Amino acid sequence: MDLRTMTQSLVTLAEDNMAYFSSQGPGETARRLSGVFAGIREQALGLEPALGRLLSVAHLFDLDAETPANGYRSLVHTARCCLAHLLHKSRYVASNRRSIFFRTSHNLAELEAYLVALTQLRALAYYAQGLLATNQPGGLFFEGDDGLIAEFLREYVTLHKGCFYGRCLGFQFTPAIRPFLQTISIGLVSFGEHYKRNETGLGVTASSLFTSGRFAIDPELRGAEFERIIQNLDVHFWKSFWNITEIEVLSSLANMTSATVRVSRLLSLPPEAFEMPLTADPKFTVTISPPLAHSGPGPVLVRLISYDLREGQDSEELSNLVKSEGPRSLELRPRPQQAPRAQSLVVHIHGGGFVAQTSKSHEPYLKSWAQELGVPILSIDYSLAPEAPFPRALEECFYAYCWAVKHCALLGSTGERICLAGDSAGGNLCFTVSLRAAAYGVRVPDGIMAAYPATMLQSTASPSRLLSIMDPLLPLSVLTKCVSAYAGGETEDPSNSDQKALGMMGLVRRDTALLFRDLRVGASSWLHSFLDLSGNKSHRNSVPTAEPMRRSVSEAALVQPEGPLGTDSLKSLTLHDLSLKGSSDTSDTPELSLSAETLGPPTPSDINFFVGPDDAPDELSTKDRGCSASAAFPEGFHPRRSSHSTTRMPLCSLPIVKNPFMSPLLASDSMLQSLPPVHIVACALDPMLDDSVMFARRLRGLGKPVTLRVVEDLPHGFLSLAALCQETRQAAEQCVECIRLILAPPAAPRV
Repeated sequence: MDLRTMTQSLVTLAEDNMAYFSSQGPGETARRLSGVFAGIREQALGLEPALGRLLSVAHLFDLDAETPANGYRSLVHTARCCLAHLLHKSRYVASNRRSIFFRTSHNLAELEAYLVALTQLRALAYYAQGLLATNQPGGLFFEGDDGLIAEFLREYVTLHKGCFYGRCLGFQFTPAIRPFLQTISIGLVSFGEHYKRNETGLGVTASSLFTSGRFAIDPELRGAEFERIIQNLDVHFWKSFWNITEIEVLSSLANMTSATVRVSRLLSLPPEAFEMPLTADPKFTVTISPPLAHSGPGPVLVRLISYDLREGQDSEELSNLVKSEGPRSLELRPRPQQAPRAQSLVVHIHGGGFVAQTSKSHEPYLKSWAQELGVPILSIDYSLAPEAPFPRALEECFYAYCWAVKHCALLGSTGERICLAGDSAGGNLCFTVSLRAAAYGVRVPDGIMAAYPATMLQSTASPSRLLSIMDPLLPLSVLTKCVSAYAGGETEDPSNSDQKALGMMGLVRRDTALLFRDLRVGASSWLHSFLDLSGNKSHRNSVPTAEPMRRSVSEAALVQPEGPLGTDSLKSLTLHDLSLKGSSDTSDTPELSLSAETLGPPTPSDINFFVGPDDAPDELSTKDRGCSASAAFPEGFHPRRSSHSTTRMPLCSLPIVKNPFMSPLLASDSMLQSLPPVHIVACALDPMLDDSVMFARRLRGLGKPVTLRVVEDLPHGFLSLAALCQETRQAAEQCVECIRLILAPPAAPRV
């Protein structure tokens, strides 16, 4: 169904339902149902023209005709998903509103939640029109002066987000993913409360567990708490939460469902310099020094995974590098015969926002790769920010990569073909390690497979990054905190010495033990309190009260007076200008201006970044707008603003984020020319999609071999969810296919 037909069908149903409930008397429920359908009609009619304009020009931003993907398309698709859900629900209401089994309260709450989501999506569509009016043809990242980008982000971060984390959680993704996201959201808000009590020294109590139970049964409360957490808790919270999978019990469960391999060994590479031959003339060598940044020389941890035991993998030299991991440190099972060395090797760099996770977190799918590819895999455990900011991780990954190239025989490979593979932050490091290898003159990998990589770490805007407002796995505030930590803007947590002595994983293990210890009493207390509340319900109803103790978020929203702006604001936003200068020919690769200026506090601009629905240009060009930011939206339209004050939103303004070894999209043409063939697997609904599209466009414009595959309806990080459903397995298989292409011997030239 095309967009216009869908909108007209929804409007017709909304008008029919509105008329029906308006005729049902003066009751509160009928009034709210009539009002919600009136709101759906209004927002759908306002949204359709904006989406139509975005869709009419979206093709100008694709990599090519065979790869129709960019942030504008993704935003339109997401809005269509919301419209489709409201259309389905409106049909259901129209067919069942007279039935005695019609669940009025449930349907009302869902309609109200999706109406708020539709309103916020309409605001995003207007923001996207502003990007169209400001950027050069084919450019997806924001172009404009300092005041414009600061104005945009100041407006954007104050938008209400809780509606996307409650009843509407994951509506844009494939249905098989949604139960997982529900579990994650409940776990996140529960862990957030636990983390907060830990900071204040209160520990785990039955009352905290009772509140966690309320998050599970109240989606509005959960959404509001989720929004508070993502906006206000620091990077150390996210490090702790993402590292939960490192706990022995959970990692063991994950490994039980993964492929069984003969070799899984954690190695510690000593910090010793060694020589590598130059590619141009192997008679000359260059010294590869151990990592030195921030903490001085230190060992680099790597994990060797191999489905078969191959020659060299049980050698005494390699065994001397093995680092104990406890009871499951070694999964080496001797065989009567060793398999010969494989011709290829995969060097893997894990994701985790530069701040969390290790090779153990990614071990389940790496074991599957080892089985399917039949080659050894070396996964690098680089040091994490904020304790080890840039360039420590890059130095360690480069050192480990060079060590693997030099010692591939110990790893069970002849090293004829080497693939560098990584996801998210690991994809970023794959590109930068290759750039550094080329700069040193040593062997670059034969190809790179990067899954949903981050190639632009500057605080800037793009249409796909607008999607971070609703992404439960990659919200904007979390992105900025991770980037700030990696850039050195976040210092080490000055918490009490007891917690620091335990270490991050020790703290998580301790807290988990306390959680299980109190689970029984907590569950009992929660059930007892719930039954007491239920038993007293009739008594409470007999006593007249002026206001319920707590209204749902949706209910409170109905009586909230609408205003142009909420009360939340950011004290300052410091940003950099990204200037993408390109011609109107979208096949030309734009040159990137690398300004090293740091910006002070944003100043008011005479240029309006935003355009109304009637102001979208027919041709994409940069235009000055002579009005203020208050004209961002058409008259009478006011999106919901956040009710949570944002105390920590570190929009990174450090000049180092413009370093091409941190933001490879900003690398010069000559640097990018040194990269090997690149295969990118991106997600259509990922806030990082435009990073992949623009990086592929730059490489394509330079004549470099590059492919871009875009999977639909899956979130960022699908590799770690490979065992969850058929869709994630198929997406993970695309990554494996790309690695196979890299490892395949080059075809012999025809005579």
